[in-house]
Amino acid sequence: MRKVVRVAVAAAALMVLGGSAFAAGDAEKGKADYTTALCATCHQIGPGAKNLVGPELNGIVGRKAAAVADYPTYSAGMKKLGEEGYVWTEENIDKWITNPKAMIPDSPMSLAFQGVPDAATRADIIAYLATNK
Repeated sequence: MRKVVRVAVAAAALMVLGGSAFAAGDAEKGKADYTTALCATCHQIGPGAKNLVGPELNGIVGRKAAAVADYPTYSAGMKKLGEEGYVWTEENIDKWITNPKAMIPDSPMSLAFQGVPDAATRADIIAYLATNK
């Protein structure tokens, strides 16, 4: 019974807080973290961003996976996510940059990028990504 009550209280708290359990990050810190976490090595973002090894990331939050039309080298796994309607929500980006290999083991990103282990750093990077529409 106690467990049921705790779950109900947690669910109610999430509804009151807007339905999202994702922690808000600091976009300014995220801008610096974007570079030090090696994101900028493969992905451009901001005015004039172009595709590099990976697609440009303007508007990534809310975009369907594998949706940059002029990026021709999505992995089969990423294309499948896109075909299934997978959307890059803040929560889904968090899962991806935590451990890309857990989501798509054979994608180029999962082979070259080990992920960002720190939750606060991930939240800051995602807050920065969200500012680039």
